Amino acid sequence: MNSPRSGLDALGVPSEGGAIYDLALTHRSHAFELSDGGLHNERLEFLGDAILGAVVTSLIYSTYPELTEGEMARLRSSVVNTSALADLARSVGLGHHIALGKGEEASGGRDKSSLLADTFEAVVGAVYLDRGIEVVTGVLEGLFERPLSELLAAGERYDAKTALQEVVVRDWGMLPRYRIVSTGPDHAKSFSAEVYAGEDLFGAGEGHSKKEAEQNAARGALKLISSRAPAGVGGRDAPRVDTRTRLEPPELEAAGAALAAKAPTKSQKAEDAGGAADGSGEVPGDSAS
Repeated sequence: MNSPRSGLDALGVPSEGGAIYDLALTHRSHAFELSDGGLHNERLEFLGDAILGAVVTSLIYSTYPELTEGEMARLRSSVVNTSALADLARSVGLGHHIALGKGEEASGGRDKSSLLADTFEAVVGAVYLDRGIEVVTGVLEGLFERPLSELLAAGERYDAKTALQEVVVRDWGMLPRYRIVSTGPDHAKSFSAEVYAGEDLFGAGEGHSKKEAEQNAARGALKLISSRAPAGVGGRDAPRVDTRTRLEPPELEAAGAALAAKAPTKSQKAEDAGGAADGSGEVPGDSAS
């Protein structure tokens, strides 16, 4: 079992800590409760954001010379975003070390993605100021090498919404459509999103913001499509589902299985291509919205 400090050690924070790290772990909600207003971590967050972006950009540039500028930018956005940074912060238990105000604590602030991501960046800024660029570069490269490699191995060079849009446009001839289906109370705001291709529901996700919920819904849809449907499935054969009710994971799997069963054979694809060439073929899917 990890010790209470294991998360901070993984981020390059020395065992003796120090004032700069205390500041990095102080959320403004805690600072504002002090009589003098206090200091908080937002300036360090600003610095850490710049350091993080530069180090990850350099890592991608030097490690993957085959990627284009656009691919590098999209790969970076897949690992340097609120959701991804929050997951990384959770994996090292960073939330346990943050000084929060009473209200933020009561509203579940220790697990808020935006708060965790911001604190992660603040710690990066603190490590840079205290230990220098070489140390912080080594720490960040150690944290991001594997996620970058796994994304490329899975063929995901884009953020989830961009990747899903490319698949849906290519195979269904339309744009994916997102719908926020529920929200939590004001004191613990959360969102649930669904993503559709036409009338077909392919993914659902939750998050502390609409953007995060939509990204998670897109990730679920990509996993479903990649696990159930061969490449090149046409939109005209997409399974129809009842959109009046929310599909749970087993139902989503069933929809994916139906999609795979409808996949055209190679001979059918050849016939379709021939029909399109002589003007008799149909265009798959609905018009993009």
